[in-house]
Amino acid sequence: MELISLDEVQAYLNQFARREIYLHLETTNGAYASHHDENFFSASAYIRNALIEYEHGKIIGTGPYRVGLKLKIGWVYAEGLTHYELDEKGRLLLAGHGFDGKLAVALELSEQPFE
Repeated sequence: MELISLDEVQAYLNQFARREIYLHLETTNGAYASHHDENFFSASAYIRNALIEYEHGKIIGTGPYRVGLKLKIGWVYAEGLTHYELDEKGRLLLAGHGFDGKLAVALELSEQPFE
């Protein structure tokens, strides 16, 4: 993965707009870490293979970045994104890594379901 380039990611978001695509979105701050420290509150969210169609997508910020996808009846967004790649299957993979290098957020878009 590469550090986010606003122009490149925006171009990819534009390519996926107004088409049915599959969404993978997850956040974590170490959901399984609370067993190591009972004072640490852990939370996470996960959705995979949600079939969506967004009207337009936008990436903003100065790093870490936020991506918002405007749906007909609402929004999907991910904040804290730092890296991206368009993989060999044509999927847009966006990730946010914390200061410790661990994954904190992932937003992925694909024309095919994720395996």
